[in-house]
Amino acid sequence: MDADVIIVGAGLAGLVAAQELTGRGRKVAVVEQENAANLGGQAYWSFGGLFLVNSPEQRRLRVRDSFELAWRDWQASAGFDRLDDEDGWAVRWARAYVEFAAGEKRSWIDAQGIKLTPVVGWAERGSLQAEGHGNSVPRFHVAWGTGTGVVGPFVRAAQRAAEAGLLTFHHRRRVDELVVHDGVVTGVRGSVLADDDSPRGVSSSRAVTGSFELSAQAVIVTSGGIGGDHELVRHYWPDRLGTAPQHLITGVPAHVDGRMLAISAKAGARIVNPDRMWHYTEGVQNWDPVWPGHAIRILPGPSSMWFDALGRRLPAPCLPGYDTLGTLKHLRTDPDIARYDHSWFVLTQKILEKEFALSGSEQNPDITSGDRKAVLRNRIFGKGAPAPVDAFKRRGADFVVADTLDELVAKMNGLTDEPLLDADTLRRQIAARDLQVGNPYSKDAQVQGIHNSRRFLGDRLSRTAVPHRILDPQAGPLIGVKLHILTRKSLGGIQTDLDSRALGADGRPVAGLYAAGEAAGFGGGGLHGYNALEGTFLGGCLFSGRQAGRAAAEAIG
Repeated sequence: MDADVIIVGAGLAGLVAAQELTGRGRKVAVVEQENAANLGGQAYWSFGGLFLVNSPEQRRLRVRDSFELAWRDWQASAGFDRLDDEDGWAVRWARAYVEFAAGEKRSWIDAQGIKLTPVVGWAERGSLQAEGHGNSVPRFHVAWGTGTGVVGPFVRAAQRAAEAGLLTFHHRRRVDELVVHDGVVTGVRGSVLADDDSPRGVSSSRAVTGSFELSAQAVIVTSGGIGGDHELVRHYWPDRLGTAPQHLITGVPAHVDGRMLAISAKAGARIVNPDRMWHYTEGVQNWDPVWPGHAIRILPGPSSMWFDALGRRLPAPCLPGYDTLGTLKHLRTDPDIARYDHSWFVLTQKILEKEFALSGSEQNPDITSGDRKAVLRNRIFGKGAPAPVDAFKRRGADFVVADTLDELVAKMNGLTDEPLLDADTLRRQIAARDLQVGNPYSKDAQVQGIHNSRRFLGDRLSRTAVPHRILDPQAGPLIGVKLHILTRKSLGGIQTDLDSRALGADGRPVAGLYAAGEAAGFGGGGLHGYNALEGTFLGGCLFSGRQAGRAAAEAIG
């Protein structure tokens, strides 16, 4: 045996599993196709959002939350409808995860050294129905350090374990096959890739220089999802979301290719819910990309007006920050606009300064660096947009700025193959909305949402602009943002039981094989069901990686 346990993938879930194993004295081999600069995987690049229930941060902001409310929200969002089959284990994982988020998670992450910013965000506000999708209260907790602050403790733990002789890194090793003897997974076999010292995230060489094989008592697959392979995304694109876009932009590095899902299936693991996926509708092209096609998601506050490709205002609940997949479905199933792959935000400089954030550790240097004074200066008391947001406004290919609506629409039309927008049509809709912001009452669902948002201290301080007229020159200039569909997460994956053991088509565990993180649909083959509540991807990696590491350590004695 080369190790007690082999972990395929050095992302967050894999590193958490490694910490659990080495902390119990087990010897671990971490196999990763990228170089050492990429430890932490996708999580490193994230905004660092974590879903927590009834946390100290919520209570300080007078947010009343409970397991009962969170579990109701989760079930309403997930819409589990395959309980006798693909969702059988997913729903059990979901309940266990919400119990974790409402219980041990807060103290556990604190013990790992993950510290949280004091402001709780209100992501995925939902479908505007009590029994529908969405978070009833703010639950999005951002870690100091963003994604780097979440993965950092586990990277350091792995490095310490390596120094102690309990962990061995096998970088530039691409797994091509799980070794199976007498129905038991006993190791991995694959290709040695050429040395490549490319910086983190940058696409690396796929030249093969040799082969390798490693053996162990168990293998844990933590290799991520399919978001970097647009053809796989289109292959699994479900009919319920209409037609897949011809043009997609990418929110994950190219090595997020889904290869290990097919390799695991060949070894007997069952892949479930591959048609469930999480892609964002607020993607923009990156003016300074790290990897080819590297794109960024706008994390919008509630005030930007959202228009389709023809300049028609999107209907509620297709509002900024409300219902990700509901908006995606609308854009891809409306027969008038399904042939177009873009939509538009129209906003003011005041909205940009207060409400725009960009997903990614590199786009939030103040939080990523842990500079609390800079956070206060940039996001609470400062004037002007945060520097990364301002850079996109000035240099981003999808941003246009103008003093008048006629000029703005002309520039917006300049970003498409044909002029689809009419200034008078947009003016009529914006003026109608503007009439609704002059008092604290409104029949407009978005304006109601803005007022509701400002009742929450966290949003009033840092995420929601004072209501104002879009066409007020004092709030300008006007800004138009062309939005694309951004690939991100797989919600399905390898079906696992609550011990993270990979299950076969017969529902029985595949001996010696475990899975965690996105490769396992964050647990059970899809604990999110059809919809995510945000802050649940990193948390799903933490929880399922922990479960896999503990179960494997126990099983090998």
